[in-house]
Amino acid sequence: ITFTLISVIAVTGIYILTGLTGMFSLGQASFMAIGAYVSGVLVVKAGLPFWLSVLIAIIISVAVGYIVGLPTVRLRRDYISLVTLGFGEAITALLNQTQSITGGALGFSGIPKKTTLLLTLISAIVCIILVSYFKKSKYGRQCIAAKSDELAAKAMGINVPKIKMIAFLISVAVTSYAGALYAFYTTYVDPGIFGWKKSAEWVIMVFFGGVNSLTGSIIGTIILTAL
Repeated sequence: ITFTLISVIAVTGIYILTGLTGMFSLGQASFMAIGAYVSGVLVVKAGLPFWLSVLIAIIISVAVGYIVGLPTVRLRRDYISLVTLGFGEAITALLNQTQSITGGALGFSGIPKKTTLLLTLISAIVCIILVSYFKKSKYGRQCIAAKSDELAAKAMGINVPKIKMIAFLISVAVTSYAGALYAFYTTYVDPGIFGWKKSAEWVIMVFFGGVNSLTGSIIGTIILTAL
């Protein structure tokens, strides 16, 4: 149930990106990796408190996401997939190479178990509510307009790159948080967990439940993760 709820949190982020904005990312799992590794390293090696480490991990993920998003949000859907896929593979390679910090291919262990079923359940509910409000907000409606027809959205005065960036960064923050919860539940992470296949899996879950439906995406995630 805990693993399923962590997947639900991650997929709510993917829903903002793919369901609302129409961007297909095959590198979102890399932001989950940043959230997991940064928070884990800060607690284990720096001795920082759990919540402070998670907050720092999310901030770092959003900062990295902003750098990646600057060129990405100006591309078309298929090119976005390629750029994010390349970024995801680069992060995996970086984690493998920085063995003294991350443990390399052997993984990073010794992370204390802080994630509980109650914490994950509350987090999932909060994320679903926030994404639901975002969908109904001005920015959410603009995201849907840009997804339907970018040219028409621009003609109506919508700053398409800006709203794409907002959606992308919210997605990054949510996915990063899911990564932190994952690390502090399994107490071990390795780069192989966060490959492009994990990102593709989340996109499939969104489509399985209905790409335009938040409720459908959540139900699809629960069914597929349980299976």
